[in-house]
Amino acid sequence: MTEERVHAFTKAELEDAEDARLAIYASRSRRATRRHPVAPEGRHFDYRTEYQRDRDRIIHSKSFRRLKHKTQVFIPFEGDHYRTRLTHTLEATQVARTIARALALNEDLAEACALGHDVGHTPFGHSGEKVLNRILTGAEPSIPIEPEVARAVGAFKHNYQSVRVLDVLERRYDHPGLNLTNDTREGILKHTTWRRDFPFPDIDAEGLNMTSGGHLEGQAVGWSDEIAQQAHDLEDGLVLCDEAKLHGLTIVKNVMSAIGESYEKASSPSVKHALLIRGIIHLLVTDVIVASRVAIEKWLAEKRITAADEFYAHRARLPGSLVAPSRHGEKLYLELKEFIYQHIIHSHAVAQHDGRAQLVVTGLFGAFYKNPRLVPDDVLMRYHDLSGVTFLRDVPLKRIDDEIARNYHSRPLFLRCIADHLAGMTDSYALSVYDSMFAPYPRRLGGIPPIY
Repeated sequence: MTEERVHAFTKAELEDAEDARLAIYASRSRRATRRHPVAPEGRHFDYRTEYQRDRDRIIHSKSFRRLKHKTQVFIPFEGDHYRTRLTHTLEATQVARTIARALALNEDLAEACALGHDVGHTPFGHSGEKVLNRILTGAEPSIPIEPEVARAVGAFKHNYQSVRVLDVLERRYDHPGLNLTNDTREGILKHTTWRRDFPFPDIDAEGLNMTSGGHLEGQAVGWSDEIAQQAHDLEDGLVLCDEAKLHGLTIVKNVMSAIGESYEKASSPSVKHALLIRGIIHLLVTDVIVASRVAIEKWLAEKRITAADEFYAHRARLPGSLVAPSRHGEKLYLELKEFIYQHIIHSHAVAQHDGRAQLVVTGLFGAFYKNPRLVPDDVLMRYHDLSGVTFLRDVPLKRIDDEIARNYHSRPLFLRCIADHLAGMTDSYALSVYDSMFAPYPRRLGGIPPIY
């Protein structure tokens, strides 16, 4: 009998390999649940785990592709090497896989959560996010929204919007959304600060374990996002920093000491800067791994957990600090973050970007809200489908003002539809739409609208 030399793993075999390889506190893909059964679509050989399927669905989504034209901190088209929201996502994903592998967690789940964590981000980065939140909560004077409408429409935060995008707005199947596992949805929601009572509408809380600090893979993604963000924001903004002040940071001193003479003897400034950034990432990632091993082991001992089944009995009520840096590591991280905020985020160059976000997002939202006829047809049709009101293009012109007053300005759902449309825009598309509305001689509309 010929010995089999080539083997193709089935899903069941991959799940068995996970059970053998992963720590007892890792998430198991065979335990993953999703809201809708996965349609067979002609498949006769299943060779992906549930978390692999989540990863693939996110990568193939429109919202993921649009990240390449969304700002991280610096405007991408003002320099060839600035991070975009997409490159930041890939870098955070790499760090998350590194931490997950070192801690024997489920790398596929960590990767899926990291890849999807920012798909709900607005154009213009956190600046656009803040502006949109201010508008929806009724705090923007130029767009007077009635207090009761503002209370009903809810606030805006990108991690909640990411879940909304992946649960509702993406349309690639007969059901809304991508039908991701609850574990991936939870990790995406909890990758940054979140509250159980945050006033965000239409989040299906089932499977999100809102009483838990999050599964350990999701916790790893949260710190990977922070580490990648700070290290790479620093690298992109080094030209704005006073080198003497930078070298005064404790974390930089530690890195330079660890690197030794090779830092001073680097062949060029670019090599020296790369050494520094790599050193910062290595120091912070190492601290998270070492500290997390201690914290997880202590928690397991306190709960007397010795098997995966026992861990899963506690998994819906985990502390949110099991994968985290040590106190010393967090102090180094916070000092670095404060330096970056003072010298880069609050710089004149980035302040100009913040001003642009304020101008464009406020201008577009105000225009759409005050005159819904300016809203694209696909958004108006979506509002019609959700609300049951007459499609605005079918309303006679003489009745338009009355229709808008009754069924648009006073409806929280209409404001949320505008927010979904704006949040999905890339920087370039938002600028093009703004230009087409407000420039005396607008240039040709560029980019592709964020139709899901």
